[in-house]
Amino acid sequence: MFIREITEQIELNNLSKFAIKACETKGRKYVEEKCEIRTDFQRDRDRIIHSKAFRRLKHKTQVFLSPEGDHYRTRLTHTLEVSQISRTIARALKLNEDLTEAIALGHDLGHTPFGHCGEVALNKIHSRGFKHNEQSLRVVDVLEKRENGENGLNLTYEVRDGILNHSGDNMPKTLEGQIVKISDRIAYINHDIDDAIRAKVLDYNMLPKDCIKILGRTNRERINTMIVDIIKNSYGKNIIMMSDEVLFATNKLRKFMFENVYLNKEAKREEVKAQNIIYELYDYFINNPDKIPKDMSNKIDCKVDIEEIVKDYIAGMSDRYAVNKFMSIYVPKFWV
Repeated sequence: MFIREITEQIELNNLSKFAIKACETKGRKYVEEKCEIRTDFQRDRDRIIHSKAFRRLKHKTQVFLSPEGDHYRTRLTHTLEVSQISRTIARALKLNEDLTEAIALGHDLGHTPFGHCGEVALNKIHSRGFKHNEQSLRVVDVLEKRENGENGLNLTYEVRDGILNHSGDNMPKTLEGQIVKISDRIAYINHDIDDAIRAKVLDYNMLPKDCIKILGRTNRERINTMIVDIIKNSYGKNIIMMSDEVLFATNKLRKFMFENVYLNKEAKREEVKAQNIIYELYDYFINNPDKIPKDMSNKIDCKVDIEEIVKDYIAGMSDRYAVNKFMSIYVPKFWV
């Protein structure tokens, strides 16, 4: 037997009846020869990690724009924290940890530069709107290339479903995808509190006392409370859920963060400038498509219009790349 087949048999013998086993995947859009060593979900995880879009996450904003401090989260470190939380829950519930990890690592690949303010800007200016979860799916389906030169990573149905439905009202069709959806929220609520206190946007004493009493005083305690609560309330069930008490405290803490951090004028004072960069770059490349790099512009054909190409190009930029591109276009260079 191949090592892959042994792993698949271990999954069949040991995972929950509600888990998605790799040998039972609905498969890929384009049929491929199986790997001798890795299951399909392990293969998807590796393709995501080795993608260019994944590497660019290290220079994309989480909450605070292009932070100078070494310890602020970026979109990449957020992704890794989501992956860690998701894997912990999946393992405890005997669900497919490889599938969960692949979804977690790919969930934010389509995020814009400058975090959610960049997403708001692209959604406003692009005629068909913009949602980062839909763009994440487009990244793995179309924009990334495999070594054979073909477009898309050709991921499995289950990973693609989890990536697309990790945010918004839709629910992933797998429990593994549902884990990532709730772990994303656990991660950003707690690490954004940590970063906001570090940035002096928040003071610890501002946090809702009833939430702290239920969830815990420290970042570690709150994350542990949420994870343990999910495991206790989801074990042996075909649903991922929190208890009413912990869910109430989590939602209240999230609402507090929106009111005091995500929409805070001090924390967001530079966002108008960041959005203006998005607007100006979009307008420039719409009117100057010849300035778009060839690896992007060669996709302009009867199926993909210039607006879609410009949207893809800008959404893929890191914060610093977007700023540098703006500077090179609009700020004159001086003779020395």
